Amino acid sequence: MKNARKRIACFLVVVMLVAILPISKVSVFAAIPTNGTMMQYFEWDLPDDGTLWTKVKTESQNLSNAGITALWLPPAYKGSGSNDVGYGVYDLYDLGEFNQKGTVRTKYGTKAQYLDAVQTAKGAGLQIYADVVVNHKGGADETEWVEAVEVDKNNRNQEVSGNYSIQAWTKFDFPGRGNTYSDFKWRWYHFDGVDWDQSRSLSRIYKFRGTGKAWDWEVDGENGNYDYLMYADLDMNHPEVISELKNWGKWYLDTTGVDGFRIDAIKHIKYDFFTDWLGTLRAQTGKNLFAAGEFWSYDIGKLHNYIAKSQGTMSLFDAPLHNNFYNASKSSGHYDMRNLKNDTLMKDQPALAVTLVDNHDTQPGQSLESWVEPWFKPLAYTFILTREEGYPCVFYGDYYGIPKYNIPALKNKIDPLLQARKEYAYGTQHDYLDHADIIGWTREGISERPKSGLATLISDAAGGSKWMYVGTQHKGKAFVDITGNRTDTVTINADGWGEFKVNGGSTSVWVKKDVQEVPVSLVSFTVQEAYTTWGQDIYIVGNTPELGNWDAAKAVKMTPSVYPTWKVTTSLAQDAKVEFKFIKKASSGSPIWETIANRKYTVPKSATGSYTGIWNK
Repeated sequence: MKNARKRIACFLVVVMLVAILPISKVSVFAAIPTNGTMMQYFEWDLPDDGTLWTKVKTESQNLSNAGITALWLPPAYKGSGSNDVGYGVYDLYDLGEFNQKGTVRTKYGTKAQYLDAVQTAKGAGLQIYADVVVNHKGGADETEWVEAVEVDKNNRNQEVSGNYSIQAWTKFDFPGRGNTYSDFKWRWYHFDGVDWDQSRSLSRIYKFRGTGKAWDWEVDGENGNYDYLMYADLDMNHPEVISELKNWGKWYLDTTGVDGFRIDAIKHIKYDFFTDWLGTLRAQTGKNLFAAGEFWSYDIGKLHNYIAKSQGTMSLFDAPLHNNFYNASKSSGHYDMRNLKNDTLMKDQPALAVTLVDNHDTQPGQSLESWVEPWFKPLAYTFILTREEGYPCVFYGDYYGIPKYNIPALKNKIDPLLQARKEYAYGTQHDYLDHADIIGWTREGISERPKSGLATLISDAAGGSKWMYVGTQHKGKAFVDITGNRTDTVTINADGWGEFKVNGGSTSVWVKKDVQEVPVSLVSFTVQEAYTTWGQDIYIVGNTPELGNWDAAKAVKMTPSVYPTWKVTTSLAQDAKVEFKFIKKASSGSPIWETIANRKYTVPKSATGSYTGIWNK
């Protein structure tokens, strides 16, 4: 028992270390590295028809097959009405279950549909990140009289009136839900301010008076103090607010089973709040909760400051990279492509960068509109999907199109790039970011993925070519352009170099031609009741290269998920007839084999599979 406790303690330390790191690979303990790719699965102008959760369920397996590994879903809780995109938050506990604000469902569907979609997506091998909005609340049930003062909207630290009473929408009783899940009721003292006085029908920014009332700090310094954004602004210094948000976070995770969060408007929330909030939830659940925050600023210094002040508790969306893409797309081929990565998180802090081309706020018609021109989109997606830095996010509006603005779907252009990331974009990267119009890079590949390795070129002006090194392991191999933009073939010379080409204003991703496509499944192996002594671990060894070809020295190490249950996930060819055993092995001494006939398993013709057995002495 003493050894078992030590082993469990060691495992928990690993879990907590992993929990504070951004997820850029699927399955920390998978035998074969797999690139992570997120998709933002909504755009602002989706119809108010309650069908998105159904689409998530229907499309999950297709997206997983294409190379998507995680979905960022829109806010699932009740807003101001069924047409609310999700950022006018009314009730965090109503996921489309109660008749509130004139509707039971949200814009995207009902609670039952949401939970079904999440479980189906997870079954297809996708992680799910929930959109979290805790900066403000809207759609209050009643008003309250509150003493307040007006502030200058361009400098919220500057008061421009004396104190007077306003009628503020700050009373949230949730009559449709009652006390189900939580009996917490929101009152004026849980907020810092509002932007509407009902008694005068007057729109201003009002800061509340009262004990301890002031704008939160530290927040973004724009407009003097950018604590206030919209609606009724939560007071993140109030202990009841902090406690309730932690209670809700635990409830949400337990109810939905999501794997992490996209967190809205973090520049408006005191910088140390999420260090505490996420730390608490990670400790309470023992889960590796990924988190990506929206700090929308093109000033890279502000992003670095937030990361430092929040102790790197979450990744950030790389808004400066998006801005570079936008400027390049507007430059009619005169942008200096050597600068594409400059002053970005992708360059400075790649492990904490969520790279993107566009999102729901930058799309046409929105407050941060800065839509990357369609001709440049394939170049930008090539940049984020085939390089090693960052955790790329594909936008729904790019993939499926935006009908309201007649924006066409780019699925047929993005899918080959997703395939390139899924299958080929591995190994040492060599950069050739040395020309104003044509830049390139290569990935040498890794032994765990025999067909991996690629060479990429993008150009915003005239086409051309570059000699680039892909590695001597590829000598004599023929490379072809997976995008289909080029139809020629490049043969790698004896020194590992090739002359790769790209068309004008285009992209080319070159991969090995002669690698046979073998469909694979991610198979999870589990062995129960596998007790060990100190220093021993459990391994799996079998008749395939992935399982060591019966060589105990090459056996695959398993992980004690909940000791004495051990697990590991590996890629195996679909329909393969696998024979294997579990063994106990220490750093010294002979391995201990199960004393039974070989275990047998046929890999399914699907994306995932599983095998569970009990250790046989």
